[in-house]
Amino acid sequence: MNISLTPQLEELVKKKVESGLYGSASEVMREALRLLDERDRIHTMRIEELRAEIKQGLNSGAPTPLDIGAIKARGRKRLAAEREKAKP
Repeated sequence: MNISLTPQLEELVKKKVESGLYGSASEVMREALRLLDERDRIHTMRIEELRAEIKQGLNSGAPTPLDIGAIKARGRKRLAAEREKAKP
């Protein structure tokens, strides 16, 4: 199999071999493909996790309204308490 690389990628492969981390361009390419495969598997797993979480959320019952005022009030109260602790 032959592949064509851009000059930038070809230079990157060359530098990896010259660094001594890899014995040949083939080793660099094998490692790159292993990493690509790993990234793809992780991406697929994450998509499956997100789908499961969405399904769980859809099946969790009726939605409850978000009370922004109450959230802000709790945040302000907590901030005031933290500032009070920080006083000398």
